[in-house]
Amino acid sequence: MSRGKKHTAEQIIGKLREAEIAIAQGQTSASAAKSIGVTAQTYFRWRKEYGGLRTDQAKRLKELEKQNSRLKRLLAEAELDKAILKEAASGNF
Repeated sequence: MSRGKKHTAEQIIGKLREAEIAIAQGQTSASAAKSIGVTAQTYFRWRKEYGGLRTDQAKRLKELEKQNSRLKRLLAEAELDKAILKEAASGNF
């Protein structure tokens, strides 16, 4: 895949399983990563994030991360609005 191409959680878990099989058959982690089309660094990052997750769990994790990001953005906007209103009410504008 080209640089910067996003993989879905399902694709990542599938590729991790392929790599685990290759490692169990005696390949090194680096060669297993190469065989699934990613760098060793990407493989280890994926393993850290998705290792041991089932596909449905990974999907749910991504949904929660997306929702958390949206809620943080909404909170930041609300705090900014509150600060603007507080400053306007005090007459310092």
